[in-house]
Amino acid sequence: MNDRLSPLRASRSAAVKAGLQHPVIDTDVHVNDYAPALEDYIQHYGGNALVDALRKALGGRFVTRNGGGKDWYQQTPDERQYHRTLRAPWWARVTRNTYDLATYTLPALLHERLAEQGSDYSVLFPNDVLSPAAAGSEFRQPLHRAINHFHADQYRAYADRLTPVAGIPLHTPQEGIEELEFAVRTLGLKVINIAGGVRRPIRAIADRYPAREHPEIAKQAGYIDFYGIDSEHDYDPFWAKVVELGVPVTTHYGSQGWTGRQSISNYMNNHIGHFADGSQAFAKALFFGGVTRRFPGLRVGLLEGGADWGSHVYTHLVDRFEKRNRIAVRNYDPAEADVELLASLFERYGGDLLKGRSIDKSTLLRDSLGISALPHSREPNDAEIDDFALAGIERVEDIRDRWVNSFYFGSEADDRTVAAAFNDRVNPLGVKINAIWSSDVGHWDVPEFTEPLAESWDLVAQGVITAADFKALVFDNPYRFYTEANPRFFEGTEVGRKLGQPAA
Repeated sequence: MNDRLSPLRASRSAAVKAGLQHPVIDTDVHVNDYAPALEDYIQHYGGNALVDALRKALGGRFVTRNGGGKDWYQQTPDERQYHRTLRAPWWARVTRNTYDLATYTLPALLHERLAEQGSDYSVLFPNDVLSPAAAGSEFRQPLHRAINHFHADQYRAYADRLTPVAGIPLHTPQEGIEELEFAVRTLGLKVINIAGGVRRPIRAIADRYPAREHPEIAKQAGYIDFYGIDSEHDYDPFWAKVVELGVPVTTHYGSQGWTGRQSISNYMNNHIGHFADGSQAFAKALFFGGVTRRFPGLRVGLLEGGADWGSHVYTHLVDRFEKRNRIAVRNYDPAEADVELLASLFERYGGDLLKGRSIDKSTLLRDSLGISALPHSREPNDAEIDDFALAGIERVEDIRDRWVNSFYFGSEADDRTVAAAFNDRVNPLGVKINAIWSSDVGHWDVPEFTEPLAESWDLVAQGVITAADFKALVFDNPYRFYTEANPRFFEGTEVGRKLGQPAA
């Protein structure tokens, strides 16, 4: 082979891999699609109209809702101010390293180079999978179906080391179930990716200002449905189908454009932390909505946000449960105050405040607490004062079982904050959070395909994590994530072979 055309070479990561006694599983690899080949499938499923819908969805990913029909780069500074147009990245894909550009586009080359990267198995997130949700409702399902079919065919020959995710639309539970069934039963795909939320209109505003008459108001006045708590739809049939089919769920859900992430000039201001914030909202909705209680077999991977936020939320769930469970919250009930005792203490110690005023016991509590003491129109019931009721939390161990067991947190190779996931001295009940190794190669934050495994091993060399933590990150936790959802997930793969499992 011409040396110039051969990317295979020694790498730091291959050297690290040579010293390991366990497989390496990469849970987040981003790949590109060769447009002419993809559009053949799009054409098959919906003709030219569907091809146009895909192109519009892809071209509109960085055109914000308030952009006046132009993206940030087409607008003048005055137009950006006028529309408050969100700043998006100028460049987002790897290009200078041409071998890597080709690697993310050619399945055979990616398969060949995994040894150079140090991975035994990679879960692929084709960038186009993340786009069809931007299309109109009449195009959403056929676009997902065509794209999933294309990827299933494209990577089938490389299933020993590569598996692409299926993109699943979730504007309604039914469309999610239909595309899930097709992706898993018909196409044989075994991991899904969903958006962590769906933007919906606020009905009270939409009824008064119909979208067809007030499109600008409709674009702004909405809320995000995170499928769990407060949803107008019952998503339990979808989660039930996910568990029935044995499918791990993943999401790359971000929060750019939310409050505090609306800079019109600085992409980094909007970007840093946005995956963690978006996934946190989604995960808390599943937890507080009782989804992880009703479906203990559901496994959800929250990618690109790191694992430290998973530790942070878990710790605060425990802290707040201890202070505001349905019994403890009564500590703050004005009805629990002893007004007679309060009056006597005012008489004894409150001379400087009273200044000769007489104490009115009928208003003393209100005068001391302000609005917090005002009576409600009725006495709240236990379910209304217990924010942990739907989640079914009776003790701290329940939080562990419904947060720590259900969620896995994608951590990129150079993310030093992953140490928080493994800090069992800080995490309540001495647990470790399920951090999973997510190289994120194919995106701008990984300029070199072969570096991520070595970067994660650097954290061991620097004392940030231990060798045991590293093994948990790159193998134990990813393996558990996929096989707890589907015990046969790795049959017929390189991982299964190395573990001595029978072929599929």
